[in-house]
Amino acid sequence: MERNGFVLVREPTKVQNFYDADEVKRVYYSEIFDLVKRLNGAAKVIAFGEITRSDAENTEDGAQPSWGAHVDYGDRTERETTRNILGDEEAEKWLQRRYMLINLWRPIRVVERTPLALCDASTVMREDLFDSEVRGGLGDPNRASLWGFNLAWAPGQRWYYAPQMRPDEIVAFKLFDSDPDRVQLTAHSAFVDPSSREDAPARLSIELRTISFMPQT
Repeated sequence: MERNGFVLVREPTKVQNFYDADEVKRVYYSEIFDLVKRLNGAAKVIAFGEITRSDAENTEDGAQPSWGAHVDYGDRTERETTRNILGDEEAEKWLQRRYMLINLWRPIRVVERTPLALCDASTVMREDLFDSEVRGGLGDPNRASLWGFNLAWAPGQRWYYAPQMRPDEIVAFKLFDSDPDRVQLTAHSAFVDPSSREDAPARLSIELRTISFMPQT
């Protein structure tokens, strides 16, 4: 993740129903907190923005896969979200440290179509990124605007995906790092896999965003 912006890990879960919001918060959040701490050594992790997605025809707009290369959110949204979750006083304490935004993406069943592709963050240049405003994001029409980036294609970008991802696998990818010298800004997008069979079942997935704060140095 520090070299290319993302990593694929084998990470079984005890969650039985990802469509049960209470179970996700009670079981999945703690699993993800533990995973992030193992990945980056964080002293504290908070989470937000869990959403299940599907490319089935009857899926609402906000829950469909995201088409088009983008980086979900940048520093503005990360700081605002930290304050919303922790309150101003505690947030300012943690925001004095190095912090990062990591998205954790998991299939709910084996991905046979519409997989997730990720751009090697070491090949993404700042001049290829354009500010974006997301209104009513994360399935909440009343949510305040979220701020991120869209990515323009450029020579030298390298894209990857893991075919046939399984529910016991997670791809963790870094969207922002407060250390400007670190690899970050991992653009990603759903795409049509030409090798998928015509009758492949709909893609079902869940993603959860985390903000993690590093130990004091």
